[in-house]
Amino acid sequence: MDPVTQEVVRYRLSAIADEMETALLRAAYSAIVKEGLDASAAVFDRSGDNVAQAAAIPIHLGCMIPSVRSVLERWPAETMRPGDVFILNDPYAGGTHLPDIAVLRPLFHGADMVGIAATMSHHQEIGGMVPGSLPPNATELYQEGLRLPPMKLFDAGEPVTPIFDMIRANVRTPDVVLGDLRAQLAACHLAEDRMRELVDEVGLTVLEEVMAALLDRSERLTRARVAEIPDGAYTFTDFMDDDGVDIGRPVEIRATVTVAGSDLHVDFTGTAPQAKGPYNCVPASSIAAVYYVLRAVTGPDIPNNSGCYRGVKITLPPGSLVNPHEPAPVNSRTATVLRLCDALFGCFAQAVPDRMPAAQSGQLLVMNFGGTDPATGRTYVTSEIGMGGMAARPGLDGVDAVEASASNCMNVPAEAIEMESPVRVLSWRIWADSGGAGRWRGGCGTEKVFTLTAGSASANYRGERHTTHAWGLRGGLGAPFSHGDVERADGTAESLPSKTMVHLREGDRLRVRLSGGGGYGDPHTRPAEDVARDVRDRRVTRDAARDLYGVVVTGDGDVDAAATERARSSAARHDREDLEDKERDA
Repeated sequence: MDPVTQEVVRYRLSAIADEMETALLRAAYSAIVKEGLDASAAVFDRSGDNVAQAAAIPIHLGCMIPSVRSVLERWPAETMRPGDVFILNDPYAGGTHLPDIAVLRPLFHGADMVGIAATMSHHQEIGGMVPGSLPPNATELYQEGLRLPPMKLFDAGEPVTPIFDMIRANVRTPDVVLGDLRAQLAACHLAEDRMRELVDEVGLTVLEEVMAALLDRSERLTRARVAEIPDGAYTFTDFMDDDGVDIGRPVEIRATVTVAGSDLHVDFTGTAPQAKGPYNCVPASSIAAVYYVLRAVTGPDIPNNSGCYRGVKITLPPGSLVNPHEPAPVNSRTATVLRLCDALFGCFAQAVPDRMPAAQSGQLLVMNFGGTDPATGRTYVTSEIGMGGMAARPGLDGVDAVEASASNCMNVPAEAIEMESPVRVLSWRIWADSGGAGRWRGGCGTEKVFTLTAGSASANYRGERHTTHAWGLRGGLGAPFSHGDVERADGTAESLPSKTMVHLREGDRLRVRLSGGGGYGDPHTRPAEDVARDVRDRRVTRDAARDLYGVVVTGDGDVDAAATERARSSAARHDREDLEDKERDA
């Protein structure tokens, strides 16, 4: 095939996905979508292979593949008609968790079906036992909200009105939910217009040939990158704090990555049995973690499509955390996906240690504040997306206060929360010393304080890394523990477990501290001036500079060179003595 034509069509397909994403975000009603950008868009061929995707949420983009195939199993492409639109959120029928609703539209050029437009959006309310539909103590799927198996939302252009009525009757904020749903519909409608224009320009035959060639090309390039990794089996184990029901009982995640030439086998045998609480991952979510890590390891220059995953075999033991039996709860599966990614990166860090980062913050603290505003009598649900920090990597510090992993969301501005609810953000800042120390420092997390100005409200606190560290590499230190607490209006205070429902009354203050990423390399090899700059920027305290980095910083923010030399020499001597003791013991 003419390579110029192939590249032009490739980027046109990517532009369609990007334009879908932009339209969805701009038309959305909820803070979690229009501000947090928790939505995604992609284009599929008629057989259900992803051929182009927006720069969006990796969890969504991976989960869309089984969602599209689930619809195609029930309605083969040849049975679809112009104007059909499909909807689903059922985790046990191709979905991921109930708040993530997939909307799919077959794309037609005349009588020919040329592809499928897919969107997935996190709806900040889908019913269930708590406002925001993310109960951290749920024990079955039925407690988590409205369940939508794959079904038609539009039939040959005509809306299936009872489905809209059912959604409106089962959510706390129907106008917002249906507004976000209409944004998804608009994005899919736009995709059909753009695909018609593309077929008019290049013809259907060329489009289909390019789609097939892009899938083959991505497979070939991905296999070439995998073949560069040394053959072998690499195993890594990480832990989640608990499952929200068995509080304080760690949940084990074990991954083994086996490289054999250009083939990859990812096996989660040894991972904990399915949890009582809502931290289970259905296969769609688990494979999304694998797909994300594979793309991160093999590089950004390979076209993003389903061809990248043809050489990967994934083993998900039935009845385990990564493949639970129905109706296990799954609403908080994001935390588990992030820990799956940590475990997989831990495997690849053994195979290609000079290319892998330390562990990311490993958490995305989505809190939904819900209640009734006494001033207006209006029921509200608004979302907060709390950020930790990015891990250090060879040659670079981690980025502060960013979610750059499989969830890839944005901070929700304080103004967005305050406009929708009587929740106020009193302070929001970088949390000093929250990044793991190292030659390259882990990115810092954040400290945020909320207060309720009127009435009462609930918030689902689904934290992580309260009892486990985001680990460092090559001598880098892990990040400190996250934690949260509530200071009541009457002066009493309480510390929060990593997963709980928080009930707030007027004047109460909720403080959340989210840890950063792990460090990379020996902290005592970090240039002293870099440490002093971190102290001046309030990313590292003077005590941590001295105790962790061996750098003494004066009150003016300068390096005390003589004191630093003594501190680092003493630390090096102790390290040598410790090594000698270990060698003797061995």
